[in-house]
Amino acid sequence: MSTSPTMLVLGAGPGLGMSVARRFGKEGYQVGLVSRSADRHPAYLDDLRASGVRAVAVAADVRAPGELRRSIDEVHAELGPIDVVYHGPGADNPSAAPMGILETSPDDVRAAAAQVVDPAVELAGLVLPGMRDRGTGAIVYVSGLSAVVPLPFLGPFAPASAALRTYALTLAEATTPDGVHVGSLVVGGLIERGDIHRLLTAGHGHAGEDGAGDAGDDGNLAWTPGSDLPPGAVLDPDDLADSVWHLATGAEREVVANAMGL
Repeated sequence: MSTSPTMLVLGAGPGLGMSVARRFGKEGYQVGLVSRSADRHPAYLDDLRASGVRAVAVAADVRAPGELRRSIDEVHAELGPIDVVYHGPGADNPSAAPMGILETSPDDVRAAAAQVVDPAVELAGLVLPGMRDRGTGAIVYVSGLSAVVPLPFLGPFAPASAALRTYALTLAEATTPDGVHVGSLVVGGLIERGDIHRLLTAGHGHAGEDGAGDAGDDGNLAWTPGSDLPPGAVLDPDDLADSVWHLATGAEREVVANAMGL
């Protein structure tokens, strides 16, 4: 088995997910990719392998019972212990407009938390014990701008996103003495090359074969498909991937990338 460190990308979309994979691959990491559909995996793997990056891909919906553990086990079996995790699963349906906060019920908030927060907590339980034992490792959690800016139109996903951010920062405080870095990346804007960016700029409602897209860009839903994009609202995924690197190495604990002027 290789002695190179392993990076796990949960939410391997064509925008930020793949930019993160390439960024860590340049640093000598092997890469495990996870997304809901395998349709685009061959192209992703070819991309990484062309740059000399050893990579594997697993199709899994990490919000389904047992799927997160299975995907981690499969990547571990192929590449060895996981050193860094990028946690960025995307929306189930990027083209769906969310309900507003005034229409949000307790059940809606619980359902949003189950999508956004539950997998994040499960992930920590699966990978942190090994990282703490080894005295090294990192998790970078991605949330949307509603974690720090009130966005009423996002309804139940606003409190869920804020909960994810708080969870990440609280974990960071708890794990730093063990040599493990937990980072929070808050993304406010359209991620270039990502599925939601393609959906909105194309002006129609198909978000790509996978549908997993890039997480953390819940602010994108300020615009409906086909609408004009606010100037400067697009974020470069390669720049965001650099931020993920800084968070994983402990250079920063949180990065807020707000291109929306809110």
